[in-house]
Amino acid sequence: MSPALRTFFTRDRFAAHNGIELLDAGPGWAKARMTAADQHLNAADVVHGAALFTLADLVFAVASNSHGQLALGINVSISYLKAARAGVLTAEAKEVSCNSKLATYTMEVRDAAGDLVALAQGTVFRKDTPVPA
Repeated sequence: MSPALRTFFTRDRFAAHNGIELLDAGPGWAKARMTAADQHLNAADVVHGAALFTLADLVFAVASNSHGQLALGINVSISYLKAARAGVLTAEAKEVSCNSKLATYTMEVRDAAGDLVALAQGTVFRKDTPVPA
């Protein structure tokens, strides 16, 4: 992962607040993890959908900005496939298509056993400006 990309995403205060750690990234992909803690649980004692979405959204953001061109999400959909209650959750984003203005990504969130917890798809608008340093 480029130092500039890592530095840019250290400024993602919401991801940091939720305990998300960016593991690695390259052109068109990214990987991060979050350890499910009490503050991530909903009233049913499972990891809140918003926590899973936040994890998926971070890897989406990193992957889509990994080419050095500022990219901002314009649409994301997510399906929750399995309840997660504890442990380390890992998310990975992969680029599906990319052109000068739009790019599409898939994001998978998995539990410590490797089971698929959530599956997301997102599209970004790619601006004509570089990722801020």
